[in-house]
Amino acid sequence: MSRFDTYFLMKTPDALEYAVEKGYMPAGGKLTAKEIGDGNLNYVFRIVDEDSGKSVIVKQAGEALRISAAMKVSTDRNRIESEILQIQWQYAPGLVPKIFGYDTVMSACVMEDLSDHALMRYALMRHETFPRFADDISTYMVNTLLKTTDVVMEHKAKKDLVKSFINPELCEITEDLVLTEPYNDVNHRNIVFPTNAAFVQRELYGDEALHLEIAKIKFEFMNNAQALIHGDLHTGSIFVKQDSTRVFDPEFAFYGPMGYDVGNVVANLIFAYDNGVAAGNDAFCAWTLETIEKTIDLFKEKFLLVFDEAATDTMAKTKGFKEWYLASVLSDTAAYAGTELIRRTVGMAQVKDVTTIADEQKRAYAERVNVLAAKDYIMHRRDFTTGTAFVDAIKRAAQGAK
Repeated sequence: MSRFDTYFLMKTPDALEYAVEKGYMPAGGKLTAKEIGDGNLNYVFRIVDEDSGKSVIVKQAGEALRISAAMKVSTDRNRIESEILQIQWQYAPGLVPKIFGYDTVMSACVMEDLSDHALMRYALMRHETFPRFADDISTYMVNTLLKTTDVVMEHKAKKDLVKSFINPELCEITEDLVLTEPYNDVNHRNIVFPTNAAFVQRELYGDEALHLEIAKIKFEFMNNAQALIHGDLHTGSIFVKQDSTRVFDPEFAFYGPMGYDVGNVVANLIFAYDNGVAAGNDAFCAWTLETIEKTIDLFKEKFLLVFDEAATDTMAKTKGFKEWYLASVLSDTAAYAGTELIRRTVGMAQVKDVTTIADEQKRAYAERVNVLAAKDYIMHRRDFTTGTAFVDAIKRAAQGAK
């Protein structure tokens, strides 16, 4: 009987033994293992055979958040992630890691090692640029999102996927940390930069019109089973190199509004812009804004092409429907870009792009840009129909924040 027949949280030596026992790595090889997890939820081990150079990633779900032992979450999220990556590989091959296997007992998956890539957040904090990113990420989003909707899928098959990927614990985290607490600090977990305390009180906690829009957006998020979304598509969930983009970590995935994913990409490019502004790197800032514009415009272009190629529902082919449908996705994109900007600025899970800005006034400025752009996106979300419109909001916020 194997000790891996009963769940326990692995440490690094356990993960190495596990990879050998399960046949992913050779017995008797010169093996090394290292825990490389950088997120809030999981434990990630890289196992390498020094003789052959072969390597794999073992990712295990813990029963509590790494950032808070009091926050318990279902280990089923790793099953969801493994199955979704396999689905996404079908729709967007080469844009997600390859999955080799999933273990229901240990809540562990074994996947392709992408150590030759860089985690995008850290690469952007070094002000590296990736010219093909907009093209890659727009292809990934159109194919994984549109092709999992009722527009394309047989309706009963889509409903089966909705049922399979109900993800209540992680959805609750989003509902609380993204769509509730940043506007009222109801659970006293927000982290407000002291320099901006009065600004946050006025612009977030005291703005009742904003609260009404967030309430609408929250219930849309909870009730719109539109597409199989990644659910946490930020630059810490993307590996990059100059000729490759890989999206990973879809443990928050469920059937929700596809604009949530697109909006998260926009917001996290703005965090990179913040960092570039603080460093005075004008060329990098220009690249981030250009990439936001291209991502939106390429998403629109590809969305309409794939809609024509892949739509199966008779009523979805009605003249004018695809344009209306895309407009609703772009409105959601603006809304959720706003909620991501705000939650990462004042919520409990913040981003290093901003928190590592050492100069107090530059960090305060970056946070004000985020909040002002976010409110523009949220309050006027139906006006954001082009990449230029999304970028213009950032420029307005940059002026207003001064």
